[in-house]
Amino acid sequence: MKHRSPALVAVSALALGVTLATSVPATAGGAPDPSSPAPTPGFSKSVLTTGLNDPYELLWGPDGHLWTTEKSGLKVVRINPATGAKTTALDLTGKAHHSEGGQDGLLGLAFHQAGKGYGGNGATHVYVSYTYQTSTPAAVTGETLRLKIVRYTLDTRRHTLGSPTDILTGLPSGTDHQSARIRIGGDGKLYYTVGDQGANQLAHFCNPNWAQRLPTRNEVDQHAWFAPYQGKILRMNLDGSIPADNPALDGVRSHVYSYGYRNSQGLDFSPSGTLYQTDQGPKTDDEVNIIRKGRNYGWPHVAGWRDDKAYTYANWSASTPTPCKDLTYDDIDIPPSVPQQKETDWKGAFVPPISTLGTTVGNDFNFRNPKCAEGGLYFICYPTVAPSSLTYYAGDGVPGWKNSLLITTLKDGSVYRLKVSPDGRRVGNPERIWTSQNRYRAIALSPDGKTVYVATDSAGLVRNVSTGAPTTELANPGAILAFRVQK
Repeated sequence: MKHRSPALVAVSALALGVTLATSVPATAGGAPDPSSPAPTPGFSKSVLTTGLNDPYELLWGPDGHLWTTEKSGLKVVRINPATGAKTTALDLTGKAHHSEGGQDGLLGLAFHQAGKGYGGNGATHVYVSYTYQTSTPAAVTGETLRLKIVRYTLDTRRHTLGSPTDILTGLPSGTDHQSARIRIGGDGKLYYTVGDQGANQLAHFCNPNWAQRLPTRNEVDQHAWFAPYQGKILRMNLDGSIPADNPALDGVRSHVYSYGYRNSQGLDFSPSGTLYQTDQGPKTDDEVNIIRKGRNYGWPHVAGWRDDKAYTYANWSASTPTPCKDLTYDDIDIPPSVPQQKETDWKGAFVPPISTLGTTVGNDFNFRNPKCAEGGLYFICYPTVAPSSLTYYAGDGVPGWKNSLLITTLKDGSVYRLKVSPDGRRVGNPERIWTSQNRYRAIALSPDGKTVYVATDSAGLVRNVSTGAPTTELANPGAILAFRVQK
């Protein structure tokens, strides 16, 4: 793989392979903010550090350093933003589990200071989520992987994490669609996204999709989270207990705050407390949502808006009379034994997205693009971009960016900006800011808001920036890139 020089260079839009101030056309139901976005200023780009093993979360820590989790490296790493020097704050080798090529491993990260700042009175707690191996197969799927959320105490002298306390264990895990974003709200509660585990597709196509399945009272009492917490956003007290003001869904109060998601890798609060989320679409309709307590977001019955455009729910797990195990999975040609349901055939109430990032297409769209025919990698050419993280930009460091959503993507290696309306309920058309031949996994901001840091995957498929065809050749694998606004 090719690596770019880490030297700081001034770059133009063309040098970055970027179209600046270019918006993706609005799609039906998008209701973009009518105000015109400000032109995007110039940035310099540098490679802050390399050699990371699949950085997953990226945060600016209370110590003035960047912190990242390594999904496959199973370490929490601290990075000096001036030099790029790395130190290990936590090594979970032998405790956390990562499957080669899988989405499991060391994932979420969040800071919480209970006292007067870093190194002052009160502890600085760090919440981490990771996959672990059990000897107990789950019912129906037989899965032995689970996930836990653990609270560590930060040693502010050594800059290491210790005194682990399990907050919640036995959560769903597997090799696909983990989601795994942790955020702590202004209400002092911990929010956590759980994906649908890739159910009903690819290697897991015979597993039922449980994104609509709600926990029973017995499951809550027995701490049987594996099935009912898939495809959900959880909300918990900082000790892992269920908040008394969580919604009672079907009469049962649990950690479930909202439900009906596919793979929610983006999650962040605005200063006013609005919770924004991204959800990866299947062949179409990546979503940007505003999360509301107790509400249903439609998956797998609906992708994006309920418009019957280019999506039908094919329930492979319910194939009859031919059982699913006797079928060969195909994302486009569905055999007659697999039940199919149009979006409008499902009458459930759900919350539609505020944007689909321009990834909604019609029924005449060709999902067999010949650019992606080799190896049957058609999904790389689908209109979806795989949003992988979300940060609310509230500052004034970049002119024109105040009150925007910044979203990273995997398939097209881009950062998108969506201007948020004054009432916080709508967004403008997606503006593609930076693009390179990388899989952009996570994003963080410097305190002054003038530098945007982006973490890249160590490996995986992405669209070639020249041809649009699938490639595994990444420009900056396992790196942290820094984009600094120019005066």
